[in-house]
Amino acid sequence: MSALFSSRKRKLRVDLGELKDEKGSLSDFLRVTLKAEVTSDGDNVLIDSEKLSSEKLEKLVNKFVYRQHLSNRFWVTLEGSVVKINKFKDEKKKEKRKKEGIPPSMIKHGW
Repeated sequence: MSALFSSRKRKLRVDLGELKDEKGSLSDFLRVTLKAEVTSDGDNVLIDSEKLSSEKLEKLVNKFVYRQHLSNRFWVTLEGSVVKINKFKDEKKKEKRKKEGIPPSMIKHGW
């Protein structure tokens, strides 16, 4: 009887947050990468897996966000056993800083 419980699948959850538009793409990515059953429920993607840890799932979701070129607007956290996709609140300021370039004081001193 204990063999039945040890091979039991568990559901892991990814909370998409404000990245709802990517639900299908993320589901496909996880399904192909993990070769596991992936379903969705509202703003969540659910993965059935025996061996997958929450930490490994977090890394895979982070990889997806990076490959979709979304890492400048979204970041991934692990909250308990739930992987959560968060949106940066101040993304305009970060973009502005990138465009400012080298400060004039550094050019004068040759830094």
